Amino acid sequence: MYPADVKYTKDHEWIKVTGATARVGITDYAQKQLGDVVFLELPQVGRVLQQGETFGTVESVKAVSELYSPAGGEVVAVNAALAEHPEAVNKNPHGSWMIELRLSTPAEVDALLAVTDYESLIG
Repeated sequence: MYPADVKYTKDHEWIKVTGATARVGITDYAQKQLGDVVFLELPQVGRVLQQGETFGTVESVKAVSELYSPAGGEVVAVNAALAEHPEAVNKNPHGSWMIELRLSTPAEVDALLAVTDYESLIG
């Protein structure tokens, strides 16, 4: 169920590195806990994030939750289509990236959870 080619955080974000950039989204577990996603607040391109820093919010019919950056870097792209259709997160959470980062310290990703560790975390 969870892709093995990405890393995970304990806050239920995923990050997939491709070269010098990485895409970030929320996990299937997170979207199930949230329920129907109705709104996303995402950062501006050019914003520099530190690992663990809040980069936006996701609003569902149940709650509003903060989104945390799994690694530090500069936001080089925001998924505008997802901002217009946030419900896509519920349909395909691992295919619905929110932001793309140019990583400042790629080694930060190495310290995140592998798929087996994440699956153990969520039980």
